[in-house]
Amino acid sequence: MTKPADHSSHAAPHSPAAGEEQDSLKALMPIIPIVLPVVGGVLMFLLAFIAIYMG
Repeated sequence: MTKPADHSSHAAPHSPAAGEEQDSLKALMPIIPIVLPVVGGVLMFLLAFIAIYMG
């Protein structure tokens, strides 16, 4: 019988390592409290604009 191939060591060359992905997420964490309210405000403005335009 043949031994099954081990696919865990064959990562794609363009795929980032797990450590790099966590570091980029940690870099974005400080700006999340600024970005979320700004995006929420823009979304509320757009929804209000659509409601006024349609009404």
